[in-house]
Amino acid sequence: AWAGVCSICLHLAPGRQAGSQPRYAWLRELGLQEENPGVYNGRWGGGGEVVTTYCPANNEPIASVRQASLEDYEETVKKAKEAWKVWADIPAPKRGEIVRQIGDALRQKIKVLGSLVSLEMGKIFVEGVGEVQEYVDVCDYAVGLSRMIGGPILPSERPGHALIEQWNPVGLVGIITAFNFPVAVYGWNSAIAMICGNACLWIIAKVLEDNRVPGAVCSLVCGGADIGTAMARDERMDLLSFTGSTKVGKQVALMVQERFGRSLLELGGNNAIIADTLYGPLHTKEAVKMFLDAVEQAKQQGGSVVCGGKVINRPGNYVEPTIVTGLPHNAPIVHTETFAPILYVLKFKEEEEVFAWNNEVKQGLSSSIFTKDLGRIFRWLGPKGSDCGIVNVNIPTSGAEIGGAFGGEKHTGGGRESGSDSWKLYMRRSTCTINYSKNLPLAQGIKFQ
Repeated sequence: AWAGVCSICLHLAPGRQAGSQPRYAWLRELGLQEENPGVYNGRWGGGGEVVTTYCPANNEPIASVRQASLEDYEETVKKAKEAWKVWADIPAPKRGEIVRQIGDALRQKIKVLGSLVSLEMGKIFVEGVGEVQEYVDVCDYAVGLSRMIGGPILPSERPGHALIEQWNPVGLVGIITAFNFPVAVYGWNSAIAMICGNACLWIIAKVLEDNRVPGAVCSLVCGGADIGTAMARDERMDLLSFTGSTKVGKQVALMVQERFGRSLLELGGNNAIIADTLYGPLHTKEAVKMFLDAVEQAKQQGGSVVCGGKVINRPGNYVEPTIVTGLPHNAPIVHTETFAPILYVLKFKEEEEVFAWNNEVKQGLSSSIFTKDLGRIFRWLGPKGSDCGIVNVNIPTSGAEIGGAFGGEKHTGGGRESGSDSWKLYMRRSTCTINYSKNLPLAQGIKFQ
């Protein structure tokens, strides 16, 4: 799914209890119903296909969502573009105050929202809560940023002239998120995009309504490939942020580039040194099959399974954490991103060769080295070190603080979300020259005579 069910987007929808089992009674606190509207543009609705969400821990149904039709999408984009005209006129610090209220609303429901992420995505509870906390944190970050966005005043070579950079919102930001981070990825994009003055195709309904801001400023469209394709090809979509696989990301990039649009891509990872023993189930039955296929490919390519490698005989999509040794560094399976708890252990002799192994993988999201050698640390961080967007020392590759930009290089897409100067992605820059003199000089000293 391109814009599938998100754990954060439905908690304000009115209705009765989601699911038919007493164990899901706590979902009432989020206002979830057995069938939920998948469109919001100032009002709830949806006239598309009904999709059921299953709990990966037991493969039992939780609730369903009525997705958007293409007609719903068209109506929502029109309303979002109109709502932007209101939102763009609100001063940035005032927009920041509304984003602050969004963070507070999340704080009030953080544990139950974390439980929903765990229930729907299969993450362990602390990871689910941590993901919602990440959204809270980026709201706080965006509030401060709302009073700091600005361009420099540059020295002009012409007397009586001022040269400035003016930053304005791009307009409508479409956000297509992935199942594995349904809250955090949307939070990174929306909080910063909103304080920059953009409308978003997603949702934070109640806070906007309480502040008498058009709900369509943050609209929601749940849908499949038809909705995702429409967003990618829609010239009204001033920036399209896509998080997902490299394969689909290539399709998105080509469709957006065909109309000379702007995209922010956060694609595949395949990070090194991930080894968790505290984990939840895989997301779907298909993911279990991908795990078994990867284990079999590893064996066929010369690897030895020294730990795990099997499906756990219990309800749900649980598999054993798996360690594989004996593979060459260039084995195809080592270079393949598999969303599963599989660790390939490779032996090396020289620093240069292992740095090269890290860099020969097409993905370039995150990397890490464990060492006490100060020289090796700075070589790892330097021009001949890791070519990933996130380069760590003595910490795992998973997780990231919101103060630094998140994203990767190469087939990971090159996009950056969250901290640092990533706010520039959600704005357009104008170089402005103001002549306050009584003359009309040209740059570079040119004179037409």
